[in-house]
Amino acid sequence: MEIETMSYEAVLFDCDGVLVDSEPITNGVLRDMLEERGWSMTQEECEARFIGRAVRDQRAEIEARTGLPFTEEWLQAFYVRRNAALEARLTAIAHIHDTVARVHRACAGRVACASGADRGKVELQLRKVGLYDYFEGRIFSGHETPRSKPHPDVYLAAAAALGVAAEGCAVVEDTVAGVQAGVAAGARVFAYAPMVVDPRRHAAQQAALLGAGAAQLFADMRELPGLLAR
Repeated sequence: MEIETMSYEAVLFDCDGVLVDSEPITNGVLRDMLEERGWSMTQEECEARFIGRAVRDQRAEIEARTGLPFTEEWLQAFYVRRNAALEARLTAIAHIHDTVARVHRACAGRVACASGADRGKVELQLRKVGLYDYFEGRIFSGHETPRSKPHPDVYLAAAAALGVAAEGCAVVEDTVAGVQAGVAAGARVFAYAPMVVDPRRHAAQQAALLGAGAAQLFADMRELPGLLAR
């Protein structure tokens, strides 16, 4: 079923956790590498601290916790190990291909991917899962803006490149930092919050996303086209 009406001039998608199921992979590598430097934490703790934020922006905390300098060499080693893990294990978010295709048609191609991650990671992931063609030429990285999420810069850059006002855009996010970025840009934010095994954790996630300013929560990508048509 096609979207008969679209309430937004453009739709801006986050990447990690929205288009691809990358966050457990990336944060698993990060957790292991931080433990090698003396900072031990569980996978859940690592995800709570780092999901939605660029590793490079957490330099001060990493140095304080490990007692070691945060070097460019260490960061590049992280990228190498992260990318290898993504190449081996990355999958797409369930039902995202049909959802992106429908939104792309309804918006006459005015979609973008606006991520806090580095461009190399974003492009690798989109190619890996077969979504790159929908976003080619409309991929934006927080590493290439003055500030990354939770600041609005990457969403403002994406909207400007599409020739629309951010206020006329829908943003699709899954993290508190990302929701804050979309809200600060002036967009209406739809927050993807899929069910998890622990209902208390899911409720806490939903509350945090709403508290950050999300206008609408949804748990299944098949819901999104209908929400954008309202």
